[in-house]
Amino acid sequence: MKIWAKMWLDTHLIKDTTVEVNDESLNRTRKIFKAIDQICYDYDLQKPVWLDKNIDEFKARSKTRFSQDNFIESIDFDYLEIQVLEE
Repeated sequence: MKIWAKMWLDTHLIKDTTVEVNDESLNRTRKIFKAIDQICYDYDLQKPVWLDKNIDEFKARSKTRFSQDNFIESIDFDYLEIQVLEE
């Protein structure tokens, strides 16, 4: 599975990365969580909280955005977007 993470500020892409998770013993959800763990480690972020809107959006489009509502600490960007590129 390949996940693309993009950090946005004022409609500008300020950071992006691609994370691959090739552990066949994990199901899709665990692969996504593992990728998010790696993204948060790389960007020095706390892990975002999945709200119902994120779950629904991700199920429908394999893509979602995490804004300030998803983080306990304050963030210095508008949102973090993750998208599945390849399964």
